[in-house]
Parts: sequence; C-alpha cells; structure tokens
Amino acid sequence: MRVIFKAKKIFIISAVLLTSLKTEAQDHIYSQFFNAPVYLNPALNGEFKGSFRMNMIYRNQWSSISGDLNYMSTSIDYQLPNIGGAVGLMFNSSSEGTAYLKKNNIAGIYSYSVGTEGFTASFGLQAGITNRKLDFSKLIFSDQLDPRLGFEGGASAAESPYNDNKYYFDAGSGVNFVIGNAMIGASMMHLNKPDESFTGSKVYTPIRTAVHASYRYALDPSDPYNEDDTFLIPSVVYYKQAEATSVSAGMQFKYRGVNAGAWFRSNGKGQSDSFVFSLIFDIFTNSYKNQKLRIGVSHDATTNKLNYSNTSGTSELSIGFETGEAKDKGYNSLKCYDFY
Repeated sequence: MRVIFKAKKIFIISAVLLTSLKTEAQDHIYSQFFNAPVYLNPALNGEFKGSFRMNMIYRNQWSSISGDLNYMSTSIDYQLPNIGGAVGLMFNSSSEGTAYLKKNNIAGIYSYSVGTEGFTASFGLQAGITNRKLDFSKLIFSDQLDPRLGFEGGASAAESPYNDNKYYFDAGSGVNFVIGNAMIGASMMHLNKPDESFTGSKVYTPIRTAVHASYRYALDPSDPYNEDDTFLIPSVVYYKQAEATSVSAGMQFKYRGVNAGAWFRSNGKGQSDSFVFSLIFDIFTNSYKNQKLRIGVSHDATTNKLNYSNTSGTSELSIGFETGEAKDKGYNSLKCYDFY
C-alpha cells in the first residue's frame, strides 16, 4: 500500500511539472515583502537613508512535500543624489520540484525621485535576462510506474521538450508615493510578455501586477519621526498575475530595533491561504552613518486545501544592510521614512 501511495505521489509531482512546460508560469511572492523592496517594486530602488543598500531573502515553501520549492532574491542599490536617482542590480533564483525546474534572472534597475517637503514620488524601470531550464531526465511518467512495485526505471515514451534551456529578455516598471506617514505604490513586471515555453508553442508570461500601501502610526505623536519611538504599521499588498490573485494584509509593531508582525493572506476570492508571522531584528545601527544590519524571519501557516500537516508551512530568512551618508538632505529625508 505504501508503494502504491508513493508511486501516485511521484506521478502527481511529475504531472504538475510537465504541465508547467505548456502553461503560463506564476511568479513567487515573498511574505517578507518589506525585506525584498526592489523585488516588490523597482520604484523602491534607492528609497533608504544611506547611499548603499543590500538585501537578501530566501524562501523555502512547503518543506515537507517532496521536491519542495526554493526561492532567493538578492539586490543592491546605490543612490546618485546629484541626479536625484539611484541604480541597482537584482538577482532572482528559483528551484521547483524533483525535476529541478530552475529559473535565474539578473536585472538592472534605475529609479528617479522628485518631491517637496511633504511629498515624494519615485519611478523605477527594470530590465534583464532570464534563464529557465528543466532536467527532463528526472521526470517520471505513468509508463515508468507499476501499480504494485512503484517506479521501475527505464526510459519513458514521453516526448522530450523542444528546448529545455530557454533565455529571454524581461522588463518591468513601478511607481511609489510617500505622503507624510503614508506610502502607496504599484508595479508591473513582464511588460514585454516574454515567451518561456519549452515545447516550441508560444506561451507568454502574464504581467504581474502588485499594489501596496502602508501607514506608519507613531504611538508618541509628539515626535513621529524619531526612529527610537514605537510604531504601528498596517500594510496591504495585492498581487495579480493572469488568473492568480493574492492579498496580504496585516500589522507590524515596531519598537526600536525589534519589529513583530502578523499577516493574513487570501487568494482574493474570499478563501484563506495562510497566516504569516514575522520577526525583524536590527542587529546593529549607527544613525550618524546611516548604518543598519537587519535580520528577518517569518513562517507561513498554510490554511488552504493543502493544509499545514501536509506542507509544514513555509519559512523565510532575510538579511539587509545599509550604509553611507546621503549627500542630498532635501526631500531625501521624507522619502526615506523607515516604514518597516
């Protein structure tokens, strides 16, 4: 009985991966979106207090399922205050399933900010190259399975993909606005809708749209810009890509170097997806040099049909570092509010 169950499980995983050869792919999203700012929106490139920033985040999704899903993003951005902008570089990597469906992307970002004492608008452009590849030899098909013995090995009669190693150009853009203690932004990725099919038939990557909003409420209103005070930070993030929709809403409690958050994520159709809990620690800060070393952890407790007992949930680890004195002290001080 155990062998039959294992065989069915292998077949299901392989079928899901094979389906991905012909259907539209969906981008992964991070629960710690605030610790992957450039991935969320290229307009957030350069939106920090210092002159140089680095962010890294790793996501392990559904760790108890064979062929789990692993994602990583790394970004660096550098302010160019003389022209009111910033440049950045981002690397994204993913590995999905037992057939090692891998995707790697490297992209350059340019952002530009304008503003006054009480308002800042930033605009970002992103462009890069993506490589998507599949180890077809690790897929297991029904003609390789025995109902009693499970996987027997041997070659399958299934047709190999037309191209299992694909490169394509990818581009996106975003906008972000800061008004007092409120921030709202939006981004659109895959604007050129690149073809990422392995089979030779055209399958275009659907545009991924993200809309996000946050508000920083100081519990000590006498000095709302003192970073050592206590804050409540409600946020909401909406994603849509083709028919897939995700909405995350939650609240963070920030006290000096510690930030605790709780989130609820749904599929945008009234169905629960997961509860998310996050903790962020500022390990080191130096306000005179705008230096900060931050570590964040989070865990998703799955509440959809897969349920937590089958998936063991999803965990993320993030690291962020900022340093350097910004040369422009004008509207820079407004756009750099530490919302998280």
